[in-house]
Amino acid sequence: MPRFAANLTMLYPDRPFLDRFGCAARDGFAAVEFFFPYPYPAAELAARLEGHGLRLVFFNATPRQDPAERGIACLPGREREFRDGFLRALDYAAALECECLHVMSGLVPAGVDRRALHATYVENLAWAAGLAARSGRRVLIEPINPRDAPGFFLTRQDEAHAIVREVGSPHLQVQMDLYHCQIVEGDLAARLRRYVPTGCVGHMQIAGVPDRHEPDTGEVNFPYLFELIDALGYDGWIGCEYHPERGSAPGGTSAGLDWLRRARGLTSAGPAPVRG
Repeated sequence: MPRFAANLTMLYPDRPFLDRFGCAARDGFAAVEFFFPYPYPAAELAARLEGHGLRLVFFNATPRQDPAERGIACLPGREREFRDGFLRALDYAAALECECLHVMSGLVPAGVDRRALHATYVENLAWAAGLAARSGRRVLIEPINPRDAPGFFLTRQDEAHAIVREVGSPHLQVQMDLYHCQIVEGDLAARLRRYVPTGCVGHMQIAGVPDRHEPDTGEVNFPYLFELIDALGYDGWIGCEYHPERGSAPGGTSAGLDWLRRARGLTSAGPAPVRG
């Protein structure tokens, strides 16, 4: 079965953030991801990862200065701010031994030509990918559905893959969130068959559709997709980026991991403990 990483920004909301590392480890996850490390010293986060035997697989590269923002990589006039933020992210990535950095495009400003946004985005991504290559890291871009993020610049898989081809760096890949993809495009099996074999999908994420709860809720047949992902040879991580249905109730995240226990029980070796 695929390898699953706990998203610590969204899972275990009943616990303080720094305590969530231990929760994920106790639930058998071997890896984690989260949105922003910057409120915490890198040394503190590194100690939590090492102390619980966890691997960090991705975080967002640009700190969020404005809570309403969804990145700044496509915004003309903010190139210096983007690059300063990315350099800071590289420092964290080195300290946390994290290979992947997610670069969010940003929201489309009123009255700005999309061609100018596209040109800025591609230029920033090419610069970031070139810098990431020097330290053996990868940059990820993610299409996000406009229902959750109205006005987001990048919303479709084909757009993301076209940008990866335009930049032309193996250190730029697509973060394929199946929740967002289902809302915008659907036909997930066909999308996986089209894009996974290209080698340009560097990370995946999952959540139930439409409510973004556990992946065994809603309209998507994830057990089928997990088997397909294996068959296609994807060997990256799949982030569990969802809001636990039991919300902030104590132990709600752990109680909702039956989907993962069932998934691991489908392995050819028979039932197995939950391991991400």
